Amino acid sequence: MTSTTPKSPLATVTGVLCFVLVVGGASGLLHEWLGWIHFMGFVRFLAPDGYEIYSYLVMIALGLAVGAAGDTLSRRGRG
Repeated sequence: MTSTTPKSPLATVTGVLCFVLVVGGASGLLHEWLGWIHFMGFVRFLAPDGYEIYSYLVMIALGLAVGAAGDTLSRRGRG
């Protein structure tokens, strides 16, 4: 049994933003630590020189917060 209620556009945008931030931050950390993966290379422009690891950690935390907020918005819209 699947629900056929459409997802709100805001929930879709927050889901995409959550994915980009979490995957971009994780790939940035892997690139900093291991040096071999560079999946989302554009996130390196968001990290200031010398603070890359902190920036990638903030991106992951922000992505998780945006995802939780989007989930809350989509649940509120159903009820």
